[in-house]
Amino acid sequence: MEIRDQRIKYAIENTQVLRLPKQQLATFGTTCVNYYLLTEPVYTDLVPTLEKKEETIVREGKVSAERPRIVTPFYLMNLEGFGENARRYLEMVISEYGPHAPGLFYNYRNEPNSEALSIVSDPLPVVVGNLNKRIDKVGDNLAAIIKGVDELWDVSLLTFIKELTEGSLRSNIFEMNRMGLLNMDRAGVPMDARQRIDELFKQVERGEADSSVLKVELDRWDLFSEYEDRFLSLFRRK
Repeated sequence: MEIRDQRIKYAIENTQVLRLPKQQLATFGTTCVNYYLLTEPVYTDLVPTLEKKEETIVREGKVSAERPRIVTPFYLMNLEGFGENARRYLEMVISEYGPHAPGLFYNYRNEPNSEALSIVSDPLPVVVGNLNKRIDKVGDNLAAIIKGVDELWDVSLLTFIKELTEGSLRSNIFEMNRMGLLNMDRAGVPMDARQRIDELFKQVERGEADSSVLKVELDRWDLFSEYEDRFLSLFRRK
């Protein structure tokens, strides 16, 4: 195992989610989670024991999770940004489960607050206690506290996101299934995707979305020929 992989493994194993949001990820909307990521300064390892001060680095930010979408291995194969290893993995999934096996796709955006990075002259347990009191006082049900590894804090944040996703997955699938959004049509397209395409058409008509976004979505599902007349009519109206 490479040294980089060893460090990532170390960060994952030494990340602790000390406070999860009281609410799970919304099935039909965007969820914004305010996080406090606490680490012990990496420079403490370089300071003699007698001179060490108990300090905690606090990073604040917001993770936004868009409404989860139902996708298939076929759809994912048409996404950009995947390397050869990822594409081979998807080929294996298709071989085992078929190209139209439904799954949930979560899209996250991290917005770190660059002005809210601070070094607190208190040990980590004290900082955690103070943060819990602050969060309870304001009643923030979508706040999280994470203990991470300083030099790999972004890996710690991803570890938290993974845990948050896993904790919401069952309820999200249940609600989508209850609404019939997991049902597949003869083309192997889930009802959820059909609704998203219809909504994208409406957004383009209202000038709220660019037609290129709609075209990409149609291509990913290999549905452009089916919607071609409707798509071209968007331009005839202008």
